Amino acid sequence: MAHSRSRIVIDGAIAGLLGAGVVALWFLVFDAARGHIFETPVLLAAAILHGSHPDGISAIQLMLEYSVLHFSAFIIAGIVGANLLEAAENEPALLVSLFVFLGAFDVFFIGVVMFLGPAVMQEVTWWGIVVANLSATAVMLYYFLSRHPALARNLLGPWIAILQEGVAAGLIGAVIVAAWFLAYDLAMGDAFKTPLLLAEAIFNNSTAAAPDTVAPLIIAYSVIHFLGFIAFGVALAILMAATDREPLVALGVLVVFAIFEVFFFGWVTLIDSSLLEQLGWWKIIAANLLALIGMMMYELSSHRGLWVRLQERWALLEHEGEEASTPTPRR
Repeated sequence: MAHSRSRIVIDGAIAGLLGAGVVALWFLVFDAARGHIFETPVLLAAAILHGSHPDGISAIQLMLEYSVLHFSAFIIAGIVGANLLEAAENEPALLVSLFVFLGAFDVFFIGVVMFLGPAVMQEVTWWGIVVANLSATAVMLYYFLSRHPALARNLLGPWIAILQEGVAAGLIGAVIVAAWFLAYDLAMGDAFKTPLLLAEAIFNNSTAAAPDTVAPLIIAYSVIHFLGFIAFGVALAILMAATDREPLVALGVLVVFAIFEVFFFGWVTLIDSSLLEQLGWWKIIAANLLALIGMMMYELSSHRGLWVRLQERWALLEHEGEEASTPTPRR
């Protein structure tokens, strides 16, 4: 399938601009949530371009300098990624190279921040970089593939439907949990207490957020919250797709849910050992169970007949077990 080379380059550059914008927006919210707006671009510009000693240079100039560097890097990454995607249509092995390139781009950025010293790394944080770059990658891929639907179908085939299903399931679960915590907090007379507690522990470990950081804290935590559930939803969709061949794979949903719960409790305990007591472990389990029920109802609507196939497969296993346990008569 012939694609215009100039169109590929232009779409790749636009994808890079979108990715750069997503990263910039994330760190804008990230910095505002910690009460230091624009801290990240100023800090990175000072460390990368001026050796951490920006004497006589204003914060606005530092922001502009870093913005040029930031957007230029993402435009180049977008063009390279677009060409790898287009080339993968004729050589599928290059699709793996694309993901290697995107992963290397993320690792390179983390490595640069680590090289700048512990002070910069502590302020920017590795997980903040990962969230930013994963979000940017998703937006860039979505834009480019939506501009080239035939290319997307040739490269990804049935995976497109699985990813769409997983994202939808994840959004359903995330909304259910958010609605549950909002309803509970309103009933207790303290709206948004739960996301604020989690956000404060993640971003600044303070006990009380300043009034001007409340909205950024909630927005920043919501980004992490929805990304986590989308990842869980995609894993769930992959398992459900596998049930078309082996219905018993549906039991793996319980395993994935258990892993998700253990990870969340461990993560909460790691960032603040007293936070779990403040939140209430039963409230978290209830929220996630409601989310799982909602997500499974959505998945079952897309995989009709799964319950019947699961019962038939279980009955077949029981029959095979009975035959194996029955002694063979001697002749």
